[in-house]
Amino acid sequence: MEFDSFCDLNVWRVCGKMRFWSILLLLVLLKSDVMVVDCGSDYLVGLGSYDITGPAADVNLMGYAKTEQVASGIHFRLRARAFIVAASKGNRVVFVNIDACMASQVVTTKVIERLRVRYGDLYTENNVAISGTHTHAGPGGYLQYFLYIITSYGFVRQSFDVIVDGIEKSIVQAHENLRPGSIFVDEGELLDAGVNRSPSAYLNNPALERSKYKYNVDKEMTLLKFVDEEWGPVGSFNWFATHPTSMGRRNSLISGDNKGAASRFMEDWFEKKDSGRMDSDVLEDDGTPQRISNIIPGLRDNLGKQEAIDAWAYAHSDQHLSVCPQSHLKSYHELLEVAASFQSPPGRPATKTSSVTKRVRGAPRNADKPRFVAAFCQSNSGDVSPNVLGAFCLDTGLPCDFNHSTCGGRNELCYGQGPGYPDEFESTRIIGERQFRKAADLFNAADEEIKGEVDFRHAYIDFSKLEVTISDQGADKVVKTCPAAMGFAFAAGTTDGPGSFDFKQGDDKGSPFWKLVRNLVLTLSRKQIDCQHPKPILLDTGEMNIPYDWAPSILPIQILRVGQFIILSIPGEISTMAGRRLRDAVKTVLSSHKDFENVHIVISALSNAYSQYATTYEEYHVQRYEGASTLYGPHTLNAYIQEFKKLAKALVSGQPVESGPQPPNLLDKQVCLLPPVVVDGTPFGVNFGDVFSDIPQNSTFKSGEVVTVSFWSACPRNDLMTEGTFALVEFLQGKDTWVPAYDDDDFCLRFKWSRRFQLSPMSKATMEWRIPQGVTPGVYRISHFGAAKGLFGSINHFTGSSSAFVVVA
Repeated sequence: MEFDSFCDLNVWRVCGKMRFWSILLLLVLLKSDVMVVDCGSDYLVGLGSYDITGPAADVNLMGYAKTEQVASGIHFRLRARAFIVAASKGNRVVFVNIDACMASQVVTTKVIERLRVRYGDLYTENNVAISGTHTHAGPGGYLQYFLYIITSYGFVRQSFDVIVDGIEKSIVQAHENLRPGSIFVDEGELLDAGVNRSPSAYLNNPALERSKYKYNVDKEMTLLKFVDEEWGPVGSFNWFATHPTSMGRRNSLISGDNKGAASRFMEDWFEKKDSGRMDSDVLEDDGTPQRISNIIPGLRDNLGKQEAIDAWAYAHSDQHLSVCPQSHLKSYHELLEVAASFQSPPGRPATKTSSVTKRVRGAPRNADKPRFVAAFCQSNSGDVSPNVLGAFCLDTGLPCDFNHSTCGGRNELCYGQGPGYPDEFESTRIIGERQFRKAADLFNAADEEIKGEVDFRHAYIDFSKLEVTISDQGADKVVKTCPAAMGFAFAAGTTDGPGSFDFKQGDDKGSPFWKLVRNLVLTLSRKQIDCQHPKPILLDTGEMNIPYDWAPSILPIQILRVGQFIILSIPGEISTMAGRRLRDAVKTVLSSHKDFENVHIVISALSNAYSQYATTYEEYHVQRYEGASTLYGPHTLNAYIQEFKKLAKALVSGQPVESGPQPPNLLDKQVCLLPPVVVDGTPFGVNFGDVFSDIPQNSTFKSGEVVTVSFWSACPRNDLMTEGTFALVEFLQGKDTWVPAYDDDDFCLRFKWSRRFQLSPMSKATMEWRIPQGVTPGVYRISHFGAAKGLFGSINHFTGSSSAFVVVA
C-alpha cells in the first residue's frame, strides 16, 4: 500500500485504531448478554441436505410398477433437503423434501424415533413433515404396505436405510445451522411445465367451478426464500404441480427427474453467483448453469482451438497457479503430448472414503457457511404431466383417444411426449430448467416478508370408515368412506406410463375375465361394491392382509404454519381441482382470523405416508387412472376437506386436536426376496478398476461431444458411495495434479453398470461424459470408484482411471 503524504499515513493509522476498538467492542458484545439470541429476527432458520441415492443396481425403480425396470446406474444423485424454522421464543417446524417417489409411513416412524433419541420431544410427528418429489426413477422397496413392494420383490433394506439416514442427517444439519434469519415469499406463473393428462375427467367438474380458473392445471409456483442475518440467502423451497415423469418406464438410471434436475441447477447457479464469478444470472447454451467446479470461470463460448490452448496454458502457468507452475504451451501438439503421457494405470486399491474426498460438492467454499439448499417440492399434481406436447400413438403419430387414452382400443401405444421427445434426458433437462428459471426469478424478486407465529396441527385418521358430512342440495347428509380398493383403470396406467393387457382408462364397468381372476383372490362384499360405486373393483386392497396389510387405512394429515405461510401435508397425490377445493376450504376457515388475512397456502403432496390418489367426486365418476386409484371411495376428497378444516379451526383457536388411532408399524413383518450380492469377480490377470474400454490415444473432444470409457467393476450395492461418487471427471492442474471437475451428481455425467450376463459375478461400469458448454479447455481423464465383495464377504474398495484426453472449447 502506498501513501501520497505523511498526512495520509496518519489518517490511515487513526482509522486503523478506530477499526481495532470497533472490533474489540463487537467481541465484548458477543460475549455479553447485550447480544440477544434473536438479533432482531422473528425466526431462527436452518437448512440441510444429504445424499439418499440408494442402491444403483438390481433394485426396482419405484413409480411405474414395472418389475423389469431395474436400476443399473445413476443419472444424477438423489437428496433429502430440509429446513427448520423456529420462533425465537416458541414453536418450531421441520419440512423435508426428498428425491423419492413418495414418503413412507414406516420411514417417517423410524425418522421420528431417531430424532426423539437425539432431541427428546423437540421434533415429533406433529411438527415434522416429510414429502416426496414423486420421481419415478428412485430405488423402491422402502414402503411397508405389501402392494407397494411387490415389484421390488419385497422390502429392500438398503433403500429404506439410506432414506432414513439421509432424512435424519439433513434435519441434524438444519438443526446445527439454526441461526437468526428472515423468510420471504413470492408467487408467479409458470406456463409451460405441465399439462392435464386426464382432461376428460377434469371436464366433468361443474362448468361454473371451471370458469373460475384460466387453466385446467395450476400454473402457480410459490417460493420461500431463506436469508441468514449474517450470511445472506441460504436456500429456497418452492411448490409447483407437475409429475416428475419426464424419465419414462424404460429408463434404468437413478434420477431425480425434472424436480431433482431443477434443484441441481439452482444450487449450482447460486453457488456460482454467490462466489462472485457470474456476470449475469444466465444459463449456458445447453440450458444448464455453468458449472461451479469449472477451473477457469468466465471463458467465452466457442473458443478456437489455439485460443483454447492459450487459456489452458494460462491456467497452468505461474500467473494463475501457486502449485506446479509450468511454462506456457504454444501448440496443440504439445498439449496432446501432455495428455499422451498419462496412460490408463492398472486398477488399484482405494479407501472407503476415497470417493467422498474426491466429490465435487464436498466441503463448502466458506467453511463457516453451509451450502445453498434449493428444493423443488410437489403440490396438487395428481393429473398433471410434464409431457407438454401431448399424448400420441406410437404407431400412427395421431393423438390418443380423448376419453380412454388408447390407440386402436389399447393403451400400450399411447404415450405423452415431453419437450425433448424422443430424448427423455433432454425432456428432463428442459422441464427442470423451466422450473429453475421461474424459481430463480421468484428468488430474486421475493420481498414479502413472512411474519407471525410458528405453529402446527397433526392427526391420524382412519379413512376406511370415516363419517363425512356433505351438502346435498342444500341439506346436510352423512356419508362414509370405504376400505381401500383400486379400480380396473388403475391397471391401465397413464399417458406418462401406460399399463398392459386390455385395461383402459375411463372404464366404469370392468371386464368379465379380470373379474373372474379377481374373485379367485378375494370375493367382494356387496357393501364394498356399493361403497366404491361406480368404481369397478380390481383389487380390494383394504381387505387383503396376506402376508400382511396391502394398503393403509390410518393416515396422517398435518398443517404447518410459519407466519402467513401454510403447508397442508397430504399423504398421497391429489388432482388439480381437488387441490383447489381443499385450499379454498382451509383458506375460508383461516381467513376468519385477522392473522391470516394475506395467507399463502400450499399443498405438499406425498407427505408422511402414501395412499395413492384423491380426486373430486365428479372426476371419480369418470374412472380414469386417478379416479380408479382414489382408494377410499367417491367421498375421499370430502373426507380430507372435513378433517383439514378441523385442523385449521384448531390452529386459529389455539386448541389442541386428538392424535387419533396410531398406524401399524409393519417393519418386523417385511419380506425380502431380492437376492444378495454373493461375490464379484474379474477375468484372470485383471484387476478391479482396470480399463475395459479406454479412450483412444491422442483424442480431442469439444463441447457437445460424448466421452465414453468402461472399467472392470463390481456391484454398486456393495457400497452406495453415499455422499461420494462412482464416476469422476478430473482436470489436469499443473504437471501432475488431478482436480475433480464433474461427478455422478452432475447432469452431464452418467454412470452405467451392467453384468456380463445374468447372474455373472463379472461386471463393468461405463462412464459417459457429455461435455457441457463453457467447459474449461485442457487435459482431462475419467475415473471410477467401486467396491468388490470377496468370496468370504469382505468388501474391497478400488479405483481406476482412463487415459488422458484433450478438451478444447
